[in-house]
Amino acid sequence: MDVGKLPHQLLAEMLARLRLDDRVLVGPGIGIDATVIEFGERLLVVKTDPITFATDLIGWYAVNVNANDLAVMGADPKWMMVTLLLPVGTSEKQVSILFDQLVAACAEFNISLVGGHTEITYDLHRPIVVGCMLGETTRTRLVTTSGARVGDDLILTKAIAVEGTALIAREARDLLIQKGISCELIDRAASFLFDPGISVLRDAKVAQMAGHVTAMHDPTEGGLATGLMEIAQASGLGLEIDSDAIPIFPETREICQAFALAPLGLIASGSLLIASDPSDSSLILDALDNAGITARRIGRLMPRKHGLRMRSARGLEDLPLFKRDELARFFDECKPAM
Repeated sequence: MDVGKLPHQLLAEMLARLRLDDRVLVGPGIGIDATVIEFGERLLVVKTDPITFATDLIGWYAVNVNANDLAVMGADPKWMMVTLLLPVGTSEKQVSILFDQLVAACAEFNISLVGGHTEITYDLHRPIVVGCMLGETTRTRLVTTSGARVGDDLILTKAIAVEGTALIAREARDLLIQKGISCELIDRAASFLFDPGISVLRDAKVAQMAGHVTAMHDPTEGGLATGLMEIAQASGLGLEIDSDAIPIFPETREICQAFALAPLGLIASGSLLIASDPSDSSLILDALDNAGITARRIGRLMPRKHGLRMRSARGLEDLPLFKRDELARFFDECKPAM
């Protein structure tokens, strides 16, 4: 198999083998961001996610991407455990820097780093960080990817693809310069990691407080296209997207054009997909705008028989889907020095 997520069909077949106890309110599934377990009046929300593409600021990434998947469930991230797998030859200074990144990112979101595992292991060419994050919510605040309904609006915050743009700028600067991309543009793209940033914690809280949010999803590996497919599949629905309404940063567009990458399939942490009751969409959009978070209505949920469709100048077409993330293809084909 190629680099990237397991094929959805294979993953679904494996997940079908699982037997869960009755305290698991939300178990694993395609497009499901985290697991929810009943703990009395509070619900425990648990997520694990590795950092495999990035080599720069990987501790900071690990905290943010795991926290995002709790936020979209309406949970407050509280505790984190981390497994660090480090290559032979890793220096004490490198370990210290990685720990500093974890500690600083956890402090930013008031998350306690409560344990984990560290190991120097063979046949690794770069560090691998695996995070496990726990948070809590209540039944009234819980949001699931499967909660979207026919007729709901789909709102996207920020633009695509924040994380993918920043990663390429940070990991492949020399290749970008060879392609004629200016240093100024590369610097702007690299800064996307922090501005607009890959965290969606504020986006999720503002949206949920402003109106009736039926589902949220953090489109990560596979980009916006995969995120849209996952929210539709989890909810058992179809959707129709307006391609002209999808915001794309000029830096993202230029970098993608340089390497013939599709922005819709490029890892998209930093953007939040929100399914909302149409009567509340304007309230949510206004609240996000007042919080300094750009957002646009990009489509709506449809009956399942409608399929996954996207409207463009060419008319109504199938939503493009990607077997693997465009970033994985970029690293595979371009092989930047890492």
